[in-house]
Amino acid sequence: MTRRWQSTTFLVAIGVLGGFWIGSLPGVAFFVVLVVLAALVSPRAFPRSITDAEARAAQAADGRPIIYWRTGCPYCLRLRGSLARRAGRYHWVDIWSDPDGAATVRSIADGNETVPTVVTVSESFVNPSPQLVRNLN
Repeated sequence: MTRRWQSTTFLVAIGVLGGFWIGSLPGVAFFVVLVVLAALVSPRAFPRSITDAEARAAQAADGRPIIYWRTGCPYCLRLRGSLARRAGRYHWVDIWSDPDGAATVRSIADGNETVPTVVTVSESFVNPSPQLVRNLN
């Protein structure tokens, strides 16, 4: 669980230390920028994550794609941002909080934990373009 928040915590800590080090208005600006960035890469920026088993069961019921992601991944953040309000139409699995999800990604991505990995009923995509994912659903 703490691994999911490492990037966020690190960015906030750097923002606080840098803010004090720089001081005054530039320090406050530095702090605000890093806190906003921390919020963007935090697990809260993504729809509620479910387990791999839950995602597979839900996909079997509704046919919607599963997106495997992890906190701090810039490609996951780019995909999430491009989906905007459509993000809730997908099943999201955080591979850092679900070992079975990580194992699924490794089985698809030649032993690597490359995210985002998108799994549809019929095919899988490793680090697909946001446009491709939007066209899946």
